[in-house]
Amino acid sequence: MQQISELIEAKVLELFAIEARVDLTRPEEQYGDFATNIALQIAKQLNKNPREIADEIASSLHHDEIFKAEVAGPGFINITLSDQGLLRLANQETAKGREGAVVVIETNNPNPFKAMHIGHAFNSILGDTLANFLEASGAITHRVSYHGDIGLHVGKSMYSLLRFVEGDAGKLDTVRQEDRNSFISRMYAEGSQAYKEDPSAKAEIDELTKQSFTREDTLYSAVYQKVFDWSFEQIDINVARLGNKPIKRRFLESEAESSGVSMVRDNVPDVFQESDGALVFKGSEHGSFDNVFVSSRGTGLYAARDLGLIKLKNEQFHPRRSYIVTAEEQRSYFVGVIAAAELCLPDTNGQTLNISTGTVKLSTGKMSSRDGEVVEISWLFDQIAEAIRVRGGEPDEALIAGVLRYEFLKVRIGSDVVFDVNEAVSLQGNSGPYLQYAHARARSILSKKEPSTDQISELSEGERSLVRKISEYNVVVIRSIEELMPHHIANYLYELAQEFNRFYENNRVIDDGRQDVRLNLVNKYANTLKNGLDLLGIYAPESM
Repeated sequence: MQQISELIEAKVLELFAIEARVDLTRPEEQYGDFATNIALQIAKQLNKNPREIADEIASSLHHDEIFKAEVAGPGFINITLSDQGLLRLANQETAKGREGAVVVIETNNPNPFKAMHIGHAFNSILGDTLANFLEASGAITHRVSYHGDIGLHVGKSMYSLLRFVEGDAGKLDTVRQEDRNSFISRMYAEGSQAYKEDPSAKAEIDELTKQSFTREDTLYSAVYQKVFDWSFEQIDINVARLGNKPIKRRFLESEAESSGVSMVRDNVPDVFQESDGALVFKGSEHGSFDNVFVSSRGTGLYAARDLGLIKLKNEQFHPRRSYIVTAEEQRSYFVGVIAAAELCLPDTNGQTLNISTGTVKLSTGKMSSRDGEVVEISWLFDQIAEAIRVRGGEPDEALIAGVLRYEFLKVRIGSDVVFDVNEAVSLQGNSGPYLQYAHARARSILSKKEPSTDQISELSEGERSLVRKISEYNVVVIRSIEELMPHHIANYLYELAQEFNRFYENNRVIDDGRQDVRLNLVNKYANTLKNGLDLLGIYAPESM
C-alpha cells in the first residue's frame, strides 16, 4: 500500500512538479483494490480539470503489482492490483511503530473491600487489550494495577464487618471461599446504606475511615487484613477469568498517599494554593475544575494519591507513555490531575494519558458501586455459562472470556455498551463465539488435508475476494494500534469471517482441482483470524 502511495506521489511530482501526500482508500470491490482523490486535491492548484489530471496520472502508473488504473467520476483513480501484488499485501507483516518505547498501562483497578463488578471487567479487558496493542507495536510494556486500600469505602465495609465478627475476627473463617465475593459486596452495601441513613453510623464510619490509614487497633487490623487478602484473591481470580495477562506491579493508594501529599506540599504556592487549611489546585485554569488535593486535616485525597501514583510509576519504569483507563465521568478530573503532575514534574509532560470509556448497561440500567447495588462479575459469568448451555454448548473459561471480551471490544471506546447475554453467546451474529467457531471450522477443514507449501501464482474470482479481505488486516491493525481502538479489529474480523463463509459456500476446497491453492488460502485466513483474536485477548480454539 505504501509503495503504491509513493509511486503516485512520485508521478505527481514528475508530471506536475507538486509535492503531495497521497492517501489511499479501500473502495467497494467492483471498483478496484485502492482509490485516491489526489487529482481533485491538486486541480485548483493547477487550474485544470481534475479528470484530465487523473487521466495523466493513471496512464503513467506502470508497476508490476498494478493490473490496471482507471479514472472514475469527477477524477477519482481506482487501482486494481495484480494477483501477485494482492498476495504480497496479504503476506505483509505489521510494522512496529513504537519499537523499544517504554510504556506503562493500568490493566485492572478494582478496590478491595468491594465486590468486583461488570464495570471493573470492562475497564480491565480494555486495559489488557490496549497492552496487547502496545506490545504488538514493539513497545516495552509494563502492565500494572492500582487499588484503593484506604479511605471511605474501607470505613463503610469495616462498619459492617466489625458488627459481623462481634469482637472475634475468627468468625470470618465461617464464610466459605465461594461466598466471599458476595459477602464482601453485602458488607459494603450495608455500610453504605447506614452511612446515608444514620447520622451516628456516619460518624462511626468517618472514624473507621481514619483508622484505615493507621490500623492500630488489633481487632480492626485483623479483620482488615483478612478481608484485604480475600479481596485480592477474588480480584486475581476474576481478572484471570477475563483472559487478562498477569500484571508486573500492584500499586496501592496507601503507598501513593505519602508521595502525593509531599509533592503537593513541596509545590505550594506555585502549583497549589492554601484555602481554609486545605491545599487546592486551580484546575479551572487548565480545562478541569478546582480540586482539593490535601484536606484541611492534612490527609491526601484521591487527587493527591493519583499524583503520587504518577510519580511512583515514573520512578520505577521511566516510561515514555503511561496510560490510565477510567470511566467517562472521570475525564475532567484526570485533566486536572495530569495538569498538576506536569507542573510539579515538568519532565513528565505528555507522559500520562487518560483513556475514557463509556458505561456498561444491562436491562437494569446503569450500575453504581457507591451504594453497593452492582452487577457482580461472578453473576455475569454464571449467566453467560447458562446461556451457552441453553443454546446447546458446553461453557469453558476461554469461551466465557471470549464472550465478554468481544462484547466490550467491538464497541468504540467512549461509547456505552448495552450487554445482552443471549446475543453475546450467539453463533449466528457478531459475537465472540461466532469468531471462535469460525476459527475452529477453518482448522477442521485443514485437519483433513495438509496445505502445500507451493507459491500461489494466480487467483480465481472467489479466491481473490478472500485474499483481498485478508490483505486489509495489516492496515486495520496499524490503525487500531495508532488510535488504540480495538473495535476496528473486532469489526474487521467479523467481516473477514463473513467473507470466508461466502468463499466456502461457493468454492469447493477438498478434492477440487484447486485444492492446494484453496487449502493455502484457508490456512492464511485461519492464521489471520487467530492473530486478530490474539490481539483482542480472545482464545482461538482448534475445535468446538
